[in-house]
Amino acid sequence: MRLFGNNKEQHILSLFAKGDDRAMDKLYGTYADYLAQVCLRYIGNREDLHDVLQEAFIRIFTGIHSFEYRGKGSLRAWLTRTVVNESLRFLRDHNTELFVDKDIDLPDSTDDGPETDGLTITQITDAIRRLPPGYRAVFNLFAIEGKSHKEIAEMLNIRPDTSASQFHKARNLLAGMLKDLNRQGHEV
Repeated sequence: MRLFGNNKEQHILSLFAKGDDRAMDKLYGTYADYLAQVCLRYIGNREDLHDVLQEAFIRIFTGIHSFEYRGKGSLRAWLTRTVVNESLRFLRDHNTELFVDKDIDLPDSTDDGPETDGLTITQITDAIRRLPPGYRAVFNLFAIEGKSHKEIAEMLNIRPDTSASQFHKARNLLAGMLKDLNRQGHEV
């Protein structure tokens, strides 16, 4: 009988608690691909992505002993939050014009969400990654992470209405990109 059943999180945490040399490798092997995908939602450049992930894993490995297990999924949630925070730190530190409005041709506002029929998850994800960094960060935090504009404002050191504006612009730009992708798919 296995002590922890099928709960990988508890097993990994027990390895850390025992000081087992395999703990870091086990955590990395289990979550690296998932955390790279999370980071990729925020960081567009692959070289920067590797740097951000490396910093995130350093924070994870140095802070794992202060992590408090709260049930299945809590380790994954903590790891995700660490990667998101490290990604946002990188964006703030390396992009001085993160929230400066650029001259971007936005499609007309729509009450409907972006049209995704016939598109793959990869196409949608690639479109999100092509959003300007500030739009992409706010879009991910609001639409995917479920943060409020007030929470996003606190995280990014901006005003809540700036967050709302960035989300609105990101949504419209994304809708236009997805519409173009759909049109290209039907013209083939």
